[in-house]
Amino acid sequence: VTALATVGVIISTFFIGTAMYYILKVVGLSMSYMYCLIFGALISPTDPVAVLAVLKSVGAPKKLETKIAGESLFNDGVGVVVFVVLVSLVSGSGGGGHGVSVGEVLLLFVEEALGGVVFGVVIGYIAYRLLKKVDDHSVEVLLTLALVCGGYALAREINTSGPIAVVVAGLLIGNYGRALAMSEKTRDHLDKFWNLVDEILNAVLFVWIGFEMLVLAFGRDNLFAGLLAIPVILLARLVSVSTVVHTFKYTQEFSERAITILTWGGLRGGISIALALSLKGGVERDLIVSITYIIVIFSILVQGLTIKPLVQRSRK
Repeated sequence: VTALATVGVIISTFFIGTAMYYILKVVGLSMSYMYCLIFGALISPTDPVAVLAVLKSVGAPKKLETKIAGESLFNDGVGVVVFVVLVSLVSGSGGGGHGVSVGEVLLLFVEEALGGVVFGVVIGYIAYRLLKKVDDHSVEVLLTLALVCGGYALAREINTSGPIAVVVAGLLIGNYGRALAMSEKTRDHLDKFWNLVDEILNAVLFVWIGFEMLVLAFGRDNLFAGLLAIPVILLARLVSVSTVVHTFKYTQEFSERAITILTWGGLRGGISIALALSLKGGVERDLIVSITYIIVIFSILVQGLTIKPLVQRSRK
């Protein structure tokens, strides 16, 4: 999971960024290599929430479910960190990606990634101690809400990665907290509360996506570039997944057709759209948002609707 979420994201970012740099040149669109890498970083994280539901409904191997779920938790955070680092490089160099030292890049990555992990462990442990002293499901649910909202806000204030910090804290609470600091009643209420929050936020996000499409300009060149980007994204996913699986195949057990399912099941969704929309206005932003929308639409409609028969065939 760690390799898929870190090495896999980095391989995918540079593969997509490099390929799109030359593809855009061929179709007559101009975008700097740094912005191509930014696009690679925001489109690399997967959003397999829908796929997980399908995998469970068709009885996919449990280990495969775990790998996909674990990867999705971390690659969002890693993708955001890589995205932030690249955007900071562009902002600090006037948009050209020059004049920033390797040391500054490493320092920024350490602050965002490693800082997020350390901060997540700290706030997760504090929340765990508080949960252990309380035996009221209402208070405990509110404590987890405070952990997510307050932890994320505080992480941003100290210039570290909020997504990674909250994921690490969530893993701590979701494992040790659930087992050692919560009653069965609290666990039941906690699951229902966060499932509801998840559904609400997904609904809000996709409504936001729908509204954005009303004002988005899909020119012929942008549409063509987006269609050309689809096989690039799939190939990058295949390369990154294959690299990790073949590296660990002698020490880890992988189900049959794991590479195929991990590749085709790597849906792009909310995180990619959100990162694309967060870019400052300009020609590059409009192009990146257009291509991202095309890829997400393909991912949801084509990959999302065909992953179930793929998993079913792999079980025969």
